[in-house]
Amino acid sequence: MFLDDDFLLDTPQAKFLFHECAERRPIIDYHSHLNPADISGNRQFDNIAQLWLDGDHYKWRAMRAHGIPERLCSGNAADREKYDAWAATVPSLLRNPLYHWTHLELRRPFGITGMLFGPDTAEEVWERTGSQLRSGGFGALDILRKMNVEVVCTTDDPCDDLAAHACHAASGDSLKLLPTFRPDKARAIHDPVVWREWLARLSDVVGVEIRDLGAFKKALARRHEYFARHGCRLSDHSLETFDAESLTEHEADALFRFVLQGGEAAARDAARFSNYLMDFFAELDAGEDWVRQLHIGALRNPNSEALHRCGPDAGFDCIADFPYMDSLRRMLDRSASKGSLPRTIFYNLNPKDSAALAVLCGSFQDGSSAGRMQYGAAWWFLDQMDGITRHIEILSQLGILSHFVGMLTDSRSLLSYTRHEYFRRVLCRILGRDMAGGLIPDDLEMVGAMVKGISSDNARQYFKF
Repeated sequence: MFLDDDFLLDTPQAKFLFHECAERRPIIDYHSHLNPADISGNRQFDNIAQLWLDGDHYKWRAMRAHGIPERLCSGNAADREKYDAWAATVPSLLRNPLYHWTHLELRRPFGITGMLFGPDTAEEVWERTGSQLRSGGFGALDILRKMNVEVVCTTDDPCDDLAAHACHAASGDSLKLLPTFRPDKARAIHDPVVWREWLARLSDVVGVEIRDLGAFKKALARRHEYFARHGCRLSDHSLETFDAESLTEHEADALFRFVLQGGEAAARDAARFSNYLMDFFAELDAGEDWVRQLHIGALRNPNSEALHRCGPDAGFDCIADFPYMDSLRRMLDRSASKGSLPRTIFYNLNPKDSAALAVLCGSFQDGSSAGRMQYGAAWWFLDQMDGITRHIEILSQLGILSHFVGMLTDSRSLLSYTRHEYFRRVLCRILGRDMAGGLIPDDLEMVGAMVKGISSDNARQYFKF
């Protein structure tokens, strides 16, 4: 039966592993794009459209492909209009992960089962979810508790004041809401207008005029320390361009001054400046014993007209195809040779790079701790049944699956926590089949301990939450 309690679990072993070892484990969400103010303020939602569709570029992308106009996706149409457009889209999504996710999101936290979502059931779902949302127990923080979330790490610019995180911490709530240091704009010297505007903001935040590279690095270090005082344990970096070489201190300072004064950096110089800062950020992260996340291989904003019309992060990004293994190796090696290579998680977007990245990850394990360098969870366009399966297979064969820190949401939607359930079901299906087929021991205690670790225990220990 579609989406019953044993969904995806096709062996007795898989059913035991999921229901006894994975299903009720807490969620450690070490990478998300949730709004921390929504969580701190326990934001209340008027209807499910606000929960389901606001900011969810996965759904917008599918709706456009179904012929839905932009005003009903990211536009200013009424919530109910957008909801009805999504209801009209879902029946056409068979075999797309969004079909599974949509029904899981109705099941948890709303408890709606036994029906297929579409135009015929849209009114009933609207009324049933609306009644629950109006009950007072379905605010943003309430939903996280219903999903059994223990830790949420948001993604934050170095200039952010982290007021929502501080407010939540002061409340004494058992759920941890922690920031993540995401300094991509500091490296965006290739976009000089945006970079200079951001630099002015950084100057205001730290209260120091930034005229040279030295002052810039000091300002970034101060914000890094500020994040650490607010419980930050991770940094995050999106790497879309690479160069094999970095800049010297003198070269980086000269380029900094040149662009600050109105110049434009050549593409290769900008990439090398990015490398220089990545080396600097590695030193900061290693000094605080943070975990660094590297997201590699996104091609941002390929559709310039859509960018102008809808802005960034609206569902138009795609998979890049460029070689980067040697350049990444050099970047890691520069830090390792100085003793400043932090614990690192690598995520790739292009599936052709999966095996190579998993192997490169293993090349920088140093024996100081288990799973120090992590080949991270299937990301973005790979976050679906086939992508998750391939990630688990590659990590199993080229690394150590037992030390994997597990799934993350990487989402702007509170309902995306069902993806942890989806991942755990796929994981248990794979391991259950292996047990049934004699590929691994049919030992429920041994394999169950592995599942518990991947579901939550490994992450809690790795990130030192």
